[in-house]
Amino acid sequence: MEVPLSWQLAKLLVSIGMVLGLSVIAERVSTRVAGLLAGYPLGTAIALFFIGLELSPQFAADGAVHTLAGFTATLAFGGGYLLAGRRDGLPGILRGTGLGLIAWLATSLMLTQLDFTRVSGTLTTLVAIALFSWLYRRIPETRATPRGGFAWSALALRAGLAAGIIFLITGLAHVLPAAWAGVMAAFPVTMYPFLVILHLAQGAAPVATVIKHYPLGLGSLLCYALVVSLTYASLGLWSGTLLGFAAATLWLLLWTRLRSWWQRRRSSTAIETP
Repeated sequence: MEVPLSWQLAKLLVSIGMVLGLSVIAERVSTRVAGLLAGYPLGTAIALFFIGLELSPQFAADGAVHTLAGFTATLAFGGGYLLAGRRDGLPGILRGTGLGLIAWLATSLMLTQLDFTRVSGTLTTLVAIALFSWLYRRIPETRATPRGGFAWSALALRAGLAAGIIFLITGLAHVLPAAWAGVMAAFPVTMYPFLVILHLAQGAAPVATVIKHYPLGLGSLLCYALVVSLTYASLGLWSGTLLGFAAATLWLLLWTRLRSWWQRRRSSTAIETP
């Protein structure tokens, strides 16, 4: 199927906007919030929507079932990047990217060999979230330093990486099975370019903080993928996407409130303890 130029331009513009938004949040708010929002259905939503638009809603819905488990491969990517990308500058970026891609590909190969259901795919990623959250528990918190504006080179790099990944995923979906398309849709499309820019500008420490909080934000992605897997074929792409974002946003709000309550409770308990 020939893809209209307007669809290609839409993918490009949306990808750029998502990455820039994460960067602004990291620099103006905090890397912790950026890490949580990196788990919001940004790149995954773009990929699944355009896969459904270019192929069929049913194909995208079938792929979304494997996206549920595919987030485990995304967590593996983050773990690989964290382990190898401890140096500042380009050497850290290249090493982190290399090991991250190896970890993602190895995990994806295993996941695509299994016949996941919505339940088994969700449970697989939930176990991975618990494991990686425990592994990351001792990573120190480091805030990104506000820079006051964006360099044109950084803008071009963000745009190129995000758009290139989106085009690669949606292009390969035309020749690969739904299982692979779904797993690829779970790739951190917006988070990875954001990590590269943050790493290049401010070093490895803020990047580690973003990766530390990424697993906790994946709950919204799971909600999104689950909803679109149920609604794309029956309600269509636009309605399914809106319902998916509604479910993801609700989960993120509930999780944020629960986390704030738990932190306040721990603080008050620590004060009361002699």
